[in-house]
Amino acid sequence: MDRTTGKDLALAPLQDWGEETEEGAVYSVSLRRQLSQRSSPREGPGGSQAPSPAADAFVHYRTSKVRALRAARLERLVRELVSGDREQDPGFVPAFLATHRAFVSTARVLGLLLPPPPPPLPPGIEIEKTEGGGLPVNKNLRAVVSVLGSWLRDHPQDFRAPPAHSDLGSVRTFLGWAAPAGPEAREAEKLLGDFLEEAERKQEEEDSEARTGLLEASETPRPDSPESCWEEEAGLAREGPELLDFSVDEVAEQLTFMDVELFSRVRPCECLGSVWSQRDRPGAAGTAPTVRATVTQFNMVIGCVLGSVLGAQGLAAPQRAQRLEKWICIAQRCRELRNFSSLRAILSALQSNPIYRLKRSWGAVGRERLSTFRKLSQIFSDENNHLSSREILSQEEAAESPQEEDTLPGSLSPNLPPGPVPYLGTFLTDLVMLDTALPDMLEGELINFEKRRKEWEILAHIQQLQKRCRNYCLSPHAPILAALHAQHQLSEEQSYRVSRVIEPPAASCPSSPRIRRRLSLTKRLSAKLSRERGSSPGGSPGDPSSPTSRLCVSLSLSPGSPPSSPRTKDPPTGSPPASPGPQGPSTKLPLSPDLAGSRPLALPLSGSHISLPGQQGSEARVIRVSIDNDHGNLYRSILLTSQDKAPTVVQRALQKHNVAHPWARDYQLFQVLPGDRELLIPDNANVFYAMSPAAPGDFVLRRKDGARHTATISST
Repeated sequence: MDRTTGKDLALAPLQDWGEETEEGAVYSVSLRRQLSQRSSPREGPGGSQAPSPAADAFVHYRTSKVRALRAARLERLVRELVSGDREQDPGFVPAFLATHRAFVSTARVLGLLLPPPPPPLPPGIEIEKTEGGGLPVNKNLRAVVSVLGSWLRDHPQDFRAPPAHSDLGSVRTFLGWAAPAGPEAREAEKLLGDFLEEAERKQEEEDSEARTGLLEASETPRPDSPESCWEEEAGLAREGPELLDFSVDEVAEQLTFMDVELFSRVRPCECLGSVWSQRDRPGAAGTAPTVRATVTQFNMVIGCVLGSVLGAQGLAAPQRAQRLEKWICIAQRCRELRNFSSLRAILSALQSNPIYRLKRSWGAVGRERLSTFRKLSQIFSDENNHLSSREILSQEEAAESPQEEDTLPGSLSPNLPPGPVPYLGTFLTDLVMLDTALPDMLEGELINFEKRRKEWEILAHIQQLQKRCRNYCLSPHAPILAALHAQHQLSEEQSYRVSRVIEPPAASCPSSPRIRRRLSLTKRLSAKLSRERGSSPGGSPGDPSSPTSRLCVSLSLSPGSPPSSPRTKDPPTGSPPASPGPQGPSTKLPLSPDLAGSRPLALPLSGSHISLPGQQGSEARVIRVSIDNDHGNLYRSILLTSQDKAPTVVQRALQKHNVAHPWARDYQLFQVLPGDRELLIPDNANVFYAMSPAAPGDFVLRRKDGARHTATISST
């Protein structure tokens, strides 16, 4: 009977095998099947035996065990940096360096990583050195130096601690005796010089701003009424052309230039959910500055669209329609330039209520432009966790050549397709929900490093996109940039009032563009357990807090609700826009559900029930819980299942707020209802069914009267 030569078996190359537990660490174990070809030797040139494919060749598989650290104490994680097997677990070091700020400070890691300096040698005795630059013959020191080299190169901002930069000083001291002539020591010296130079430049800028502060303070503030805004705009003489006086290509390319510059400077670690969700905490004004810059740019583009469409006095509907058409063309050009950030901002502004409700103006827009607008809006449809935008982004990343052949010469690099520039809110949303769904600590005070691996996958994607953005070859054009910053912008309140003056609510006009979308802002959490066990020591199967369960999350979070302008009484007759958008330049992007303030987002979370696999009839949703204290109205998101009772929810919320020594029995859970009302959740009640389904999922913890234990909130 003949046998097919070299026929492969349809088996997965990597199969989960189980877990191995050691002291202070848990490893996930997989079996890897590797192919090794064996064949009979034949005579080669010169009489040598050379393997060649022969009729009697056969396929041989070799199975090896692969271990990856899943959870461990901090000391064990740091030890794994220098003693781990890079071939078996190549992603451990980059994942740790990229995500360690979420659970430990840089100084703490260096304290565990850097060995003490050796004692001084007696006079006349020299230590033997290698040929590679003075490093003593010590494998552990070589590993430490290698880790520090990767750390300094990939995450230099971790060592910024002005004015002394003590962490960088510790690294320089260690490298000074361990590898004084190595590239790592030169990198540390260069980084210190960059920090000092940047501090001097920042001081000069502050002095310059202080000198011009008196002139800026003498300017009168802008009035709030739309008539006053128009009078001010008409009375001031413009020194240059308006933004829409430039061509579509010029405006789109300058928007792309600005987005590329900001996205390239984003520090991926600032996108972590545990970091980004604390940006509104008191005293956290400097948190995530590079991410804040992208949000500011996004809101600035929205303000430019609103200001140019609404801020012109006495325009007829056809003239205003021309402005709408030009912004649609700019959005289309941003799509061709693969700039999804400004594309999303322009569409969000056009779909905001102050512009959307201008029925006469939309009625005068050409059919071709309306068709383009609908097609572009479908990119950011919130169906299936924004599946369309994710798929398009993946296709753009995989492209090997530019899709558009009519690109202006000299605008883009001809070698590789530049970009794409993503909409950063998608990644921020995923990271915030990942931080919400997976616990930071597992049973036994073990750090859940499996969570950090999942976060690293998203951060690595951001880094890959940043490298692709280097292929852009755009240069700044000062007149357009000046027009962008000088564009008259209206606040959310002003935009809506101006819109009602342009077209009163009772006007009977052609409808706005009809695009299918749900009216309400929705938010869904699709949770899947990739590993289940019949018995779990830390929780039931399917419980996201169980240490033996791994949770994959996906989210659909819209950054605004178009029809919810203040005191609106005239909702548009047409269908709402396809993708949401902030309502004005002052609207801050709710890129994560952890927002602070006395006016939380009205998210209809009660209608967002998700079935969890592994639990019969079990559902889940995301709620936000704050603590009634003097630390500010800070909300933290937690995952609530239909099996969670009040003490479990209170304990999980206290842990999310970093409350030291939490005592769940000392707190009472209240649901925040509209109209400054609250609903008391009784002790031992099932929160999922005791809460009001019609109210937003916002809760507050208050200490019970006579509670004996005092709790303090950690600053970490």
